[in-house]
Amino acid sequence: MNTPAPAASPTGPRPPCVVVMGVSGTGKTTTARLIAARLDIPFADADDFHPPENIAKMSSGIPLEDADREPWLTAVGRWLHDRDTAGTGGVVACSALKRRYRDILRATAPAVFFLLLTADRAELIERVGQRHRHFMPASLVDSQLAALEPLQPSERGTTLAADGPPHAVAEAAVALISEPGDHGRRMGDSSGNRRQSG
Repeated sequence: MNTPAPAASPTGPRPPCVVVMGVSGTGKTTTARLIAARLDIPFADADDFHPPENIAKMSSGIPLEDADREPWLTAVGRWLHDRDTAGTGGVVACSALKRRYRDILRATAPAVFFLLLTADRAELIERVGQRHRHFMPASLVDSQLAALEPLQPSERGTTLAADGPPHAVAEAAVALISEPGDHGRRMGDSSGNRRQSG
């Protein structure tokens, strides 16, 4: 019989609930997996929450509309809420490009912390073009960059440049997430080297 994972110790920090976000090609999934492994908390890929009709649209190069995204984001938020309620924490890779999308996640999982990964456009296109058997074509990179709304000062989270090896990016992310205090720190500068109060 499987034993449920224990909740955070009353004397220790509560495991965080983190959304690793950004446009396609920033390494969200790889970074999120490494963060989850480093912190020993559950991982999920938001792509797995898409219904078949969303995947069909994206595979055809058709950007999703907000009506397509709302039930998907609600499902992702529910997963984070359940992890937070269980006290296990969790990390999910999810584009969360617009403020209103992040608001949907926050409505279900108020404790969520957003980590925005960034990279140069040319590098993003190269990375996406090298993928195999993935439903997001490189042609959608520009539409995602146009849609991206960076974290605002009132949002819990920070920004990190994903321009190094995956393990180095993940280690930098863990350091930011694990800084003393609650996980309600405000967004940082675009380099990810500092965080500022907002």
